[in-house]
Amino acid sequence: MSVIGLDIGTTGCKAIVFGDDWEIFGQGKREYSILMPRAQWAEQDAGLVWNLALDSLAEAVSQSKADPPVAMALSVQGEAVIPVNEEGLPLRNAILGMDTRTMEENAWLAETFGAEELFSRTGMPMHTMNTLTKLLWLKEHEPAVWKSSRQFLLYEDYFLKRLTGTATISHCLASRTQMYDLHSGCWASDILEKCGIDAGRLSELAPDAGGVVGGLIKDITVRTGIDGDVLVVSGGHDQACAALGSGVIEPGEGMNSTGTAEVVEVAMSSPVLSESLRRGNISVYRHVVPGLYLSMTLNHSGGLLFRWFRDTLGADKLLEAESSGGDAYDLLLADARPGPTDLMVLPHFSGSGTPTPDTTSRGAFLGMTFATTQADMAKAILEGLTFELRVNLDLLRESGVKIEELRAVGGGARSDVWLQLKADICETPLRVPRVTEAACLGAAILASVGAGGYDSISAAVRDAVKISRTITPSDIRTEAYKRRYELYRELYPGLISFLRRC
Repeated sequence: MSVIGLDIGTTGCKAIVFGDDWEIFGQGKREYSILMPRAQWAEQDAGLVWNLALDSLAEAVSQSKADPPVAMALSVQGEAVIPVNEEGLPLRNAILGMDTRTMEENAWLAETFGAEELFSRTGMPMHTMNTLTKLLWLKEHEPAVWKSSRQFLLYEDYFLKRLTGTATISHCLASRTQMYDLHSGCWASDILEKCGIDAGRLSELAPDAGGVVGGLIKDITVRTGIDGDVLVVSGGHDQACAALGSGVIEPGEGMNSTGTAEVVEVAMSSPVLSESLRRGNISVYRHVVPGLYLSMTLNHSGGLLFRWFRDTLGADKLLEAESSGGDAYDLLLADARPGPTDLMVLPHFSGSGTPTPDTTSRGAFLGMTFATTQADMAKAILEGLTFELRVNLDLLRESGVKIEELRAVGGGARSDVWLQLKADICETPLRVPRVTEAACLGAAILASVGAGGYDSISAAVRDAVKISRTITPSDIRTEAYKRRYELYRELYPGLISFLRRC
């Protein structure tokens, strides 16, 4: 029996076919763009994402030597809004989570409900990234789209509508919309009513993770080359799936995921909705593992910043990688000098994330000289991102969130340089699972449980998640980075007044 994990990220998608022993039998991936037609806007062609996802699925299936897949589940980016017609086809571009156009709507929500009340009900702090603010923006600024839309979907229910014919959304992803009541486990009808949103235009809530939501329609199996019937099982938010795929299924276990964004997810037995977490903009939502919750930190830039550097200032390494078969990221860092660089990078290229959310902040390089090299700049970006990670870890621990260990997954987990920086700067060992594409693995685990391959998620995790290595801090480098970290803590407060006047 084989199963499929399909991950729909912000800048790319990946499909992986896993066999009985969780060996990877086939995989396919595609990249796509973020559209930024105006300042603070971030959109995406959801139809293009759909087609590229099916291409990646077909590629993975064509490589597979395992038995035909019997089930699949989705791991998806959060917060995006896709207005669709009766057939589930998009009426406009998706408005992505990183889009920050909704400042007025965010302020109205805070004034109408109160930031503390919304957080205590939904687990979502006030932020322009929230789905609810985007729906309010559509209602106000694009009334024709609002009126003609049959439903307002996120990437999970958008894909499920087109894969199975029915739009359903996991409790996990629904609980990230600011429209879901964490305590009752359903859509918050009073919030929706006050906002003028008909709950009938949202998707039905799916069964708990591992529950079957439908079957793959025939047209999709033909297009992707899949033989036989395939069950589609409830998945969830990509970061929650990645937490599952890295083995985070007990309170106190944590995951550091570096993809387009950089995230820390820590599992909790009950939602901790403290004032310190709200002020730090730490979201709290349903895990894909029934009975657990997650606290989540978010740096919007994350791997996206390093990708920007690769594509703009490191284009020579892209060409070299294409001709040599190497990795452009590794080539960028190949000549980096040991220890801290002389540069300081504020990685707020899309505003700042947790714990000081500020859409007016901007990125900055400091300390440049004529001696600065491309490798210095590349490593300094990783240092800045990792300092930002350390700020978030410090806040979680100071707020009473227990973090016993961190598991490193995502594209960033393939970089030895970055992993060692994280261990040294955060003074925390990192355990790296054998499969670092943890979002796909987490979705596949849910698919396997839904298909009856295991009687519990924990049993599946014991078989599927294996630790390949542990990265430990270096005493010498940790001491050197302590001094740089203290300087970094002064960077945002020292620059923000100037950045707002630029």
